[in-house]
This record gives sequence, C-alpha cells and structure tokens, in this order.
Amino acid sequence: MPNKIVLAYSGGLDTSVILKWLQVKYECPIVTFTANLGQGEELSPVEGKAKSLGVEEIFIEDLREEFVKDYIFPMFRANALYEGMYFLGTSIARPLIAKKQIEIAKEVGADSVAHGATGKGNDQVRFELGYYANNPKIRVISPWREWGLNSRNDLINFAEKYQIQIPKDKRGEAPFSTDANLLHTSSEGKILEDPWVEAPEHVYSRTKSVQEANSKPDEIILSFEKGDAVALNQKKLKAHEILAKLNEYGFNHGIGREDIVENRFVGMKSRGIYETPGGTILAKAHRAIESITLDRGEAHLKDEIMPKYAETIYNGLWFSSERLSMQSLIDSTQKKVTGDVRLELFKGNVIVKGRRSPFSKYDLSLVSFDEVGEYNQRDAEGFIKINSLRLKH
Repeated sequence: MPNKIVLAYSGGLDTSVILKWLQVKYECPIVTFTANLGQGEELSPVEGKAKSLGVEEIFIEDLREEFVKDYIFPMFRANALYEGMYFLGTSIARPLIAKKQIEIAKEVGADSVAHGATGKGNDQVRFELGYYANNPKIRVISPWREWGLNSRNDLINFAEKYQIQIPKDKRGEAPFSTDANLLHTSSEGKILEDPWVEAPEHVYSRTKSVQEANSKPDEIILSFEKGDAVALNQKKLKAHEILAKLNEYGFNHGIGREDIVENRFVGMKSRGIYETPGGTILAKAHRAIESITLDRGEAHLKDEIMPKYAETIYNGLWFSSERLSMQSLIDSTQKKVTGDVRLELFKGNVIVKGRRSPFSKYDLSLVSFDEVGEYNQRDAEGFIKINSLRLKH
C-alpha cells in the first residue's frame, strides 16, 4: 500500500471522483497538485474543493513562464508539427506536469503519484513516461485502468454517494471533452467523433470564425533572439506574455483553427478540433526569420528531423536521450536566428510582410539582376550539364 499519493488535480468532476476513490481504496493521505498553464479556467475554487474532500496538502503552482520558456519555445525552435498539422499543445504540457508532480512527491515524502488520464488516450503514456524519467522507482496509480467506473453516470453516482458537489452543468453527458493551456485548446469526443460532420461553432472558444473576425487587418512586428521570440511591436516581454498577446491577436483574426484526424500512439485514430492562435502566428514568424538566417543545409536538416522530433514529443518522450540529442542539434542552428519579422494578421491568415536580421545570409548582390556580384551566370551551364548526366543514360 502507498504511504502517500500526489494526484494531478484539476478540480473537475473526474479528478474529484478520483481523489475520493484513492482515499477510499488506499486509505492514505492524498496530496493534490494543480498546474496553472494558462488554461483560462478559474483556479480559485480548486483549493476549496480539495479541502472539502479532506486534503491537507494542496499545491497550486503558476507554471506559465516555465511552460513557454522551457517547453514551448524549445519545441518551436524545431518548427515541430505532428503529422504536418498538430502543434502538440497537449503533448508538450504533460512532461512539465509530470516533473513537478515528482518534485512535490519528493518534497512531501510520497511514494506514489496518480493522474486522471483514461486508458484509451495518449496522456496516460505521457504522464507515466514523465514520472519514470524523473523517478524510476515511483509508484504510478491510474484509476481509469483500475476501477469499475465506466461511464459518466457511474462517476455521478459515485460522487453522490460520497457527497461530492456536482455543478448542474456537469450532470448531463458532456457533448465533448476539452484540454486547454496557453498554447492551445483541443476538443474531441461525442459530437465530434464523426470526421464527416462539421464541428459546430460553439466548439470553438479561442478563435472567432472567419466571418466574425476583425474587418481590418493588424500589422505586428515579432522580434527573435537565438530562435526565441523576445519582443512584440518593439516591446520586450516575458515568454508567456508574448504568447498571451499573440493569442489575443489570433482570437480576433480567426487564426489557428485545425480539424485533425491524427494517429494516436496507443494505436487508434482520433478526430480533434484544435485552436492554436498565438502558436500559429509564432510558427509562421519563426520560419520567416530562419529563412534569412539559416544556411540551406541547416534548414533542410532541421526539416528532415522535425517529423521524428515531433513524434518523440507526441509519444511522451520529452525526457528521452533522443529528444535531448535532437534538441542539442536544433539549438545549435539557432545561434544567429535573431531579428524582426513583420506580419499582417487578417481573416484567418498570417501574412509575412518583411523580415530583417543583423545575421542575414540574404545577399542582394547574388540575387539581383542589376548587380554582377560574385555570381557568374556562365558557371551555371557546367552545373546543369553535370547534374543532367544521370538523366541522359
């Protein structure tokens, strides 16, 4: 039997039922940990809910700056997209939560941790690989794989039995499930399960529709140092402040909506509605500044390893040696990815209007038709002949 359990706790119905279930089954102290990752939900009731269930050790931590600076930004240096479309908003949040849980477990002397991820999804893998990477000897408890509560009605009946307060809007069957943080909001399940049926407008919470988006464009300047955004419109900001501001622009201009059918690590396909407003703007800007600061070989090598890098994060292997090795290579290419990108935001579009850098590799004398420079056009004839040999035989 565990001596003490640290639970990743959101304060919602599922994790409140899990909290009580752990108390009943294991008869040991439960410690709750709630991470503020910019999910936008009201976190103030969390402490009261945990106390009402008899929890004495409650941790609520604001991790927004660490989340963006040490997790999102390194990932965006790689231009990471899973299966070409998904910005990995849920995937990148789990390793940070797992690491902090293990740190709290050490602090309070707990030998076990627990999470609320279901047995069908990717998050169970991400949480647990994160736990073991940070403490190989930790005991992991996954209630959804252990208990006999198989439906929402089962959860509600359990909650009523133990007098767990259930808001009226949580009593009915949830139309879909959501996950949110500063990078994205994802929605899936129930009314979204049929990939042919269009998602209703009320699913979207982080972006206006293109029809309702602002009727006038905004022009912004995003500044980078060594691959990371450091200023917006010439104003220096913290990492999480920049992403929050970009989210506001993205919301108003309907930027960052994706309807995706992805291949889960556990083996099934899943249809999800993703909103990544600020991240979509950031990714376009980062590509633009790289276009003038990276050598062709560097840029193409990054593009070659990016799918592997993205899949590694998607599969919960943030702390793996291969991710760290790829990160080291990626970061080595970012030393001169510094400068400004001018963007126009309008009706779902992120339009690059200009880019400049003190380390620009763009040589006007080489590309201009009006300057001779170092390029001799006659040299191209031999280049073409050599490259045509294998096509002629």
